[in-house]
Amino acid sequence: MRRLSEATLGDLPADVERPGYDRAGLTRGVVHLGVGAFHRAHQAVVFDELIRRGDTRWGITGASLRSPAVREQLQPQDGLYTVLVRDAAGTRARVIGALSGVLVAPENPTALIEALAAPATEIVTLTVTEKGYLLDPASGALLADDPQVAADLVSLAAPQTAAGFLTAALRLRRDRGLAPFTAISCDNLPGNGARLRGAVLALAAAHDPRLADWIAERGAFPQTMVDRIVPATSEADIDAWARQSGREDRALVKTEPFSQWVIEDRFAGARPDFAAVGVQMTADVAPWEAAKLRLLNGAHSAIAYLGGLAGIDFVHEFVGLAEGRGFVERLWDEAAPTLTPPPGLDVPAYRAQLMARFANPALQHRTRQIAMDGSQKLPQRLLATIAARLDQGRPIAALALAVAAWMRWQRGRDEAGRAFAVDDPLASTTARLAAGARSPAETVAALVSLDAIFPPRLAADAAFREAVTRQLERLVRQGARGVLTAGA
Repeated sequence: MRRLSEATLGDLPADVERPGYDRAGLTRGVVHLGVGAFHRAHQAVVFDELIRRGDTRWGITGASLRSPAVREQLQPQDGLYTVLVRDAAGTRARVIGALSGVLVAPENPTALIEALAAPATEIVTLTVTEKGYLLDPASGALLADDPQVAADLVSLAAPQTAAGFLTAALRLRRDRGLAPFTAISCDNLPGNGARLRGAVLALAAAHDPRLADWIAERGAFPQTMVDRIVPATSEADIDAWARQSGREDRALVKTEPFSQWVIEDRFAGARPDFAAVGVQMTADVAPWEAAKLRLLNGAHSAIAYLGGLAGIDFVHEFVGLAEGRGFVERLWDEAAPTLTPPPGLDVPAYRAQLMARFANPALQHRTRQIAMDGSQKLPQRLLATIAARLDQGRPIAALALAVAAWMRWQRGRDEAGRAFAVDDPLASTTARLAAGARSPAETVAALVSLDAIFPPRLAADAAFREAVTRQLERLVRQGARGVLTAGA
């Protein structure tokens, strides 16, 4: 079967949306680092919509910081790919044309630095996952002992980290008399803009303090919040769409109708009319970010570990159970009082909307996918909420159960005895600590000693340790399904 491409675009079914603009006439005003499924279903769709409305400055140069896999998916397709938006009402398909090409950083780091330093580049967006920033999850400081960070601290001739590429390109822009670009982190990190800025300034200062001062004075790293559920695309999805559309699309992505992007209105140079395409511009992203991290992401992580232990494969199956839905509501009951909702956010309505999104059976969002990189996600998704609850003198039963489930997950075996690989940068450490513990209390004591995950103040809190130990004991005794049925 022929691949999707410029040559075959006209052969698609009539109900598939096409770009409808001259792709050859686009200016590449955006460079995106980490051109995975989430970017292709979220930010790229926004820029594509801006281009469709006539602002051709926002073509995207994609970049992979690791492997050529995405380039190999997209290059034979001239950068085109399909977004399938799925819900109970059916599937809507749209071909995105904003992405002009994909660079692979390890193959040619100079090419990526030049793309970032190009005069037309105004915005750099990033989706490199929480672990891709190589920051301490608790403090936000660069992991100076990481080999990639250590290499970039010595030389930026061939950067190895996202912050390293940004710093090298900003240095080149300064030397060429160009203004800095605006760097927008789109990952689920608390204060993502501030953390990215801190990483870049630390690297810049290590090489040239005057460069750090120039970036601090003239650069922009706005805070953002992004929200769209983008499950992994399977071979079955690709095959089914090929049969339906008549064209093979190896870069296919699937997602839900809901999409949200909140951006702090702080830019170093030109910016598109984001508000015209539904992006929320604000002076303060933090309340939006907290609501999303503590309600959506916190629930997702809890569902991932409890559902995964119980052998529940998909999010919609978990909330389809009365005990699963009840647990999520109890978790939200604990999280909601820790929020300071921004104007325009109705928390009860937001919760109802989230539950409807979780229940969407068309997404097929796997619990195993969400369970990845838990050590990087726990601090902002669950532990910050727990700390706020304890400060308020409130109970943490449901939140503690979620943390206990993460601890149970580190054994690498579900409750039916099936083994799985714990996909996490700290997996070998957590597995060793969990294996050496002889009781739930010892397991909790061992794992909370990891200050890369658990802030020392929280780790030392007797109420926190007791609550998690109690829930881990219940999981060992009753299993995840039994604990859910009995209530948090």
